[in-house]
Parts: sequence; structure tokens; C-alpha cells
Amino acid sequence: MTTARVRENGGDWTVVWHAPDDEPAGKAHGATGVCITESGELVVISEDGLRWGLPGGRTEPGESWEDTLHREMWEEACANVLQARLLGFIHATCHSGHEEGLVLVRSQWRADVALADWLPEFEVAYRRTVPVDAWRSHLYFGDGWGPIFERFFSEARIVSAR
Repeated sequence: MTTARVRENGGDWTVVWHAPDDEPAGKAHGATGVCITESGELVVISEDGLRWGLPGGRTEPGESWEDTLHREMWEEACANVLQARLLGFIHATCHSGHEEGLVLVRSQWRADVALADWLPEFEVAYRRTVPVDAWRSHLYFGDGWGPIFERFFSEARIVSAR
């Protein structure tokens, strides 16, 4: 089991990775994708052009986990999902701060995607592709998140250059 302690939104959280056949209880909080282009590159996005992350977002009423993945990959990265594989779930429990007691669940995916022309319409201002094996040097993730990202990319069967 992969577990991390992180500080987000003014609170202390415990984040636990769950297998795809072990969906934990909690508030559905969306989908995140390790998106690989047809040329084998990783899609990353940014709101400010400085901190780069993976596309993902929150579930809308009536959506399945996979519906959320498809919609969010389009909205955040102008990426059409060709094939997707559920890698697992992260279960996050807040222990302090204004969200204390909140329990969130987010689905984690590997998605093979076809990129469309970049037409940012939502909160994401920038998109680029980077070498898959160099994900560590291109992604921003806050203190404590390392074990979760390592598990995410391991489950996606992506080995990174150290």
C-alpha cells in the first residue's frame, strides 16, 4: 500500500493509493490522467506556465469515472482519449484545517490520446508534451506527494530516468 502525508489547502492530509478493484468510500473528486500521445510523449498542463501537472478535474453529476476522464482530458488538454486504463484510486482524508473530516476519492488513469489543436477555453492556459521518461523533471508536485506520483507512473508502466 502506498501512503503519503501532504499539506494542501491549509490542511494536513493522508493520501492512500488503492487498486482499481478496491474503490474506497468517499466523495467522488474526479479523474487524473497520465496521457500519452500517439508519438509517445507525456501531456502536461499549466495555469501559469511555471508549474506543470497532469490533466484532471472534478466529476460532474451523473458522470462515471471514465466519463469524467474523457471530458476533463478534452477540457484541460484538448486531448481525445483513444484508450484508457484505470490504474487505481487515491483516497485522501483531511485531518486539520477548514476541510477537516473531508474524504475525497479520485480515479487515476493511463490514457492514450490524440491531441487536437490547442484552444484553451477553461482554467488551463498552457499545454505541452515532454519525454515520458523525464516526467520527474517536468512535473510539479508538492511536498509529500512523491510516493503517490511514483506509484501512479509505476502503475502506468512508465519507467523514468533518474
